[in-house]
Amino acid sequence: MKKWCRSRKKRMIAGVLGGLSEVLPFEVDPTILRVCAVVFAIGTCFIPIILIYLTCWIVVPREENV
Repeated sequence: MKKWCRSRKKRMIAGVLGGLSEVLPFEVDPTILRVCAVVFAIGTCFIPIILIYLTCWIVVPREENV
């Protein structure tokens, strides 16, 4: 079982969604996760997704091997 880490290779801002795309049991392009996050952010006036993303940025460890 893979451990969720922030990706260094598939990152745009902090690597949270890039790392999530590597852990999911099926292949998901990180771009699809980013688009879903933006759509969710627009639908909820940005506050919840920003808080979730910042929390994950702080809590999820960074990938050790490059």
